[in-house]
Amino acid sequence: MLAPLLMLAAFSGDNTNYWIGRLIGLRMLKRTTGLIKQEHLDKTHAFYEKHGGKTILFARFLPIIRTFAPFVAGIGLMRYRLFMSFSALGSVAWIGSLTVAGFFFWQHPLVKSNLTLIILGIIVISLLPAILEFIRHRRQAA
Repeated sequence: MLAPLLMLAAFSGDNTNYWIGRLIGLRMLKRTTGLIKQEHLDKTHAFYEKHGGKTILFARFLPIIRTFAPFVAGIGLMRYRLFMSFSALGSVAWIGSLTVAGFFFWQHPLVKSNLTLIILGIIVISLLPAILEFIRHRRQAA
């Protein structure tokens, strides 16, 4: 009973974030900062047209990215039907995999005694692709 509720919560949170980005995010960014250029918005839109589905799906598994991806998808005007499909798929995959993993690993003594280290390891591993992409992007710009 808990897994379907968590899946619904994840899906609802993604959709709320998408619509905040879509309806007020662009106006808020243009109004509060002069740093947002139309060129950046066009690049964001092109990125989400090409990679939006997998971005929304994989962002579920990346702690910090999952917060911003739906918001940016809204700002980037990602097609809602595509967003909704991948958000639903990501919600089911994320909650489903974590629920099953939790069920099988919660009693293991190694996991119980090293839970903090395991959580830190998961965070580091999940942030590694974003860090490597950032470094790669900086090198290309230089």
